[in-house]
Amino acid sequence: MIPQTPEFKANARAALADPQLQRALSGLPTGLVAQRTSAKARLPEFEALRDVGRDVRNHALAHLDLYLETYEHNATAAGAVVHWAETGAEARDIISRICTEAGARIVTKGKSMISEEIGLNADLERQGFEVVETDLGEYLIQIRGETPSHIIAPAIHLTQDQVEADFRALHTHLPADRTLVEPAELVAEARGVLRQKFLSADVGITGANFLIAETGSSIIVTNEGNGDLTQSLARIHIVIASIDKVIPTLEDVTTLLRLLARSATGQEFTTYTTFSTGPRRPEDPDGPEEYHVVLLDNGRSELLGSEFSEVLRCIRCGACMNHCPVYNAVGGHAYGWVYPGPIGSVMTPALIGVKAGGHLPNASTFCGRCESVCPMKIPLPKLMRHWREAEFEQGLTPPRYRRGIALWAWFAKRPRLYHLAARFGIAALSAAGRGKGRFSWLPFASAWTRDRDLPAPQGRTFQQLWAETQRGVPR
Repeated sequence: MIPQTPEFKANARAALADPQLQRALSGLPTGLVAQRTSAKARLPEFEALRDVGRDVRNHALAHLDLYLETYEHNATAAGAVVHWAETGAEARDIISRICTEAGARIVTKGKSMISEEIGLNADLERQGFEVVETDLGEYLIQIRGETPSHIIAPAIHLTQDQVEADFRALHTHLPADRTLVEPAELVAEARGVLRQKFLSADVGITGANFLIAETGSSIIVTNEGNGDLTQSLARIHIVIASIDKVIPTLEDVTTLLRLLARSATGQEFTTYTTFSTGPRRPEDPDGPEEYHVVLLDNGRSELLGSEFSEVLRCIRCGACMNHCPVYNAVGGHAYGWVYPGPIGSVMTPALIGVKAGGHLPNASTFCGRCESVCPMKIPLPKLMRHWREAEFEQGLTPPRYRRGIALWAWFAKRPRLYHLAARFGIAALSAAGRGKGRFSWLPFASAWTRDRDLPAPQGRTFQQLWAETQRGVPR
């Protein structure tokens, strides 16, 4: 996927003007947001669990080398073949080689954001493999030629009418007069179409929500069961995961699972929480003959020990974007790459560079809702602020902003002059806005006043009010 992050402003304007998208996004506050609130209320120890989960992730990241080696040792002992990939290109090559050596034709896939990050589907399709997304949301966007607009709900930008139209256009082998009014009918149709793909697949690829060092296991959490069919029916199962997904023990992962579902969908647990440990053993009734794990770095090791290392605690629940006013207004595609919302505003510059992803940290009100709901307590506003600083230091901020900041800094270093200029400016604006008490247009503020009025100041600066308070002057 070629990043379109430099086009964020144009994408956002188009998203705001798209009535269908706005209708689809309107369900977030009463859907995932309300469900999380309800789930949290039913678990008194939720906030305490957040502290424990944060500490588990911090410990694992602080000793990542140790736990990755332990995971590789135990996974190999269970019959897995572990592959290490430093870059996305290396991971694609490893997976395509496995598929080629297996003589595969059909490759089924469970939902995996890391595969989106490295452009895996397009690479396999170029080599002649038929790649079928089996998660319903991923299946919907695959047939539309789109990318996910959300981490856990990739088709959240679509309405039911759009899905019905796509199914009728694609599934032409089914009766034209069938009814597709209820969501259950759409789900049943997708299941029927995908069933044959599951049975015909030579290779099944899944991501991993977590990797357990203690047992050498990978875990996926789903609500559809497609992940289980993907990894158990195909002859070869490939897990692709980034190196930061490793967790020390089974006990640790149970804490994270209690937080993950509640934060993501408001469930106590997802319908399916599936542990995979190696290929099928002689006594097993089903499972793959081969089990491969591709561990991908792709820039994560550079974040370790840096000021951005806290972002690696992310467990991909999507709560930050569900509660973000910017994401709620423009959706995920406006962000222009794999990870949208507040987590994308931090991850994207980290993975593709601030030059390409620098627009995203600026797409924030810094209201702090993302940090307040993050189950891992990632300080997303602080990290976005760091990226803004990096953008400025690298000279990537637009010249007019740099000149404005330089002018402000000149005054700020001269407190008396700063206070005098502030008093004069406030007094002038107060006098000019005395009639209506607001401005519908101001020079240098047209981006604000184009969509909303600017309240007129009330005649005194904050410093004046503070000084009066300290002296006990009645207001």
